[in-house]
Amino acid sequence: MPDLADGETAEMKGSGAKPYQLKNVGGVYSCTCPAWRNQSLPINLRTCKHIRKYRGDAAEEARLQSPVPLKPAKPEGSSEIEELPLLQGHPWDEEQDITGWWMSEKLDGVRAYWNGKQFLSRYNNIFHAPEWFLAGLPTHPLDGELWIARKEFDRVSGLARQQGQSDEWKQVKYLIFDAPEAGGPFEDRVKFLHTNFPNWKLPYATLVEHVVCESNDQLFAELERITDLGGEGVMLRKPGSHYEKTRSSTLLKVKKFLDTEATVIGYEAGKGRHKGRVGALRARIGDGEEFRVGTGLSDKERDNPPAVGSIITVKYLEMTKANKVPRHPVYMGLRTDGARPSEPVVRKQETPPTAPPKPEKPAVVAGKSDPVPIPVPATVATPAPASPSPSVPERNTTMAATAKRYFECTEEGASKFWEVWTEGNTVTTNWGKIGTTGQTKPKEFADEAKAKKEYDKLVAEKTGKGYNEKKRPA
Repeated sequence: MPDLADGETAEMKGSGAKPYQLKNVGGVYSCTCPAWRNQSLPINLRTCKHIRKYRGDAAEEARLQSPVPLKPAKPEGSSEIEELPLLQGHPWDEEQDITGWWMSEKLDGVRAYWNGKQFLSRYNNIFHAPEWFLAGLPTHPLDGELWIARKEFDRVSGLARQQGQSDEWKQVKYLIFDAPEAGGPFEDRVKFLHTNFPNWKLPYATLVEHVVCESNDQLFAELERITDLGGEGVMLRKPGSHYEKTRSSTLLKVKKFLDTEATVIGYEAGKGRHKGRVGALRARIGDGEEFRVGTGLSDKERDNPPAVGSIITVKYLEMTKANKVPRHPVYMGLRTDGARPSEPVVRKQETPPTAPPKPEKPAVVAGKSDPVPIPVPATVATPAPASPSPSVPERNTTMAATAKRYFECTEEGASKFWEVWTEGNTVTTNWGKIGTTGQTKPKEFADEAKAKKEYDKLVAEKTGKGYNEKKRPA
């Protein structure tokens, strides 16, 4: 039986009626069977009887054996995975004014920290790039991503996790967005990169472009442009910010998510500060593959998670190519009507109205964020929502004005409030710092039913971000 080419798939009959799917992505083989999915090994070291049957034991043993260690040596006596201290961002709350911040494309690649000798992942794994790929890289640290193209995360991820040194690395670019040890504010670090990059003579690297964001409207327009091209989103850096080796509010990420409903089928135990509570939900869309949802759960929801069998709303970036499960799923809340979907319901979330994009005026330009031209993908029609279950009575969509619902978020040092109410076909929100009067924004919809849908969606989003409903202060 011929081996799988890069990106090729094949089906193998298992014990059930539905065959399992094998796939080769950059030399990393995967299988949709539970035995492959549930292993704790890195994906490049996993195998199963279906892969062995297709490729043969000898070919699998040769693929799995390598004299190169997967990880750097851990500190003596350490048993925990030591995460690298890197600057990481928070999601933008769609309320903060980011005028004057630095804006760049959020890359659909693999985070790679160059320590002056080798590439390391966030969790201290070595990425074994070929010597010719590393030629010219400086001896001081760089922060960036290994990237092939938009919507090619699976391919670059599989390639980066190989222990061999394939010529397929010629497809990869190292996109550099920061110099952590250069010192000074962000503008100085970008200037350092821009000044020194020509001297490094790196055929497989480029610098990420940063431009000044002139308004929130321009951000929405840029987000729309990037996602239309198949990109993931936008990153925002606070002007004058230093490189903090932790998660920081000086770095914000903006994504345009899809959402769907899924059924809770179990739980995973929490670790670290979540030990003794739920770490993640196990969920399934329709009769598809299982996936885990750990992001978006508040501490209260981890202590009292949604019951097995309940329907939850999950937002996500896209479906994975291999297993067709949500990528980067985020828990948003229980489905408000409690109905069980008869099939997956996938729809785009409404995005704030966008103004015509203003001309960009970059004060500092460091390379280009689009090293290779990428065609704009065709628009995919949104499936119609599934019909409600006949056992669930149809809801009355006519609604009177609702009482104000008040929420607060105090997790990780935050001190924010948010409240919402409706009057006819108008949804009004009020938000700000606890103790202030905040800002109020009404939004009209075509009818009361659409206003109620928006009201439910906003409540689910806020509770998913850690807001808890409380009694409004007098």
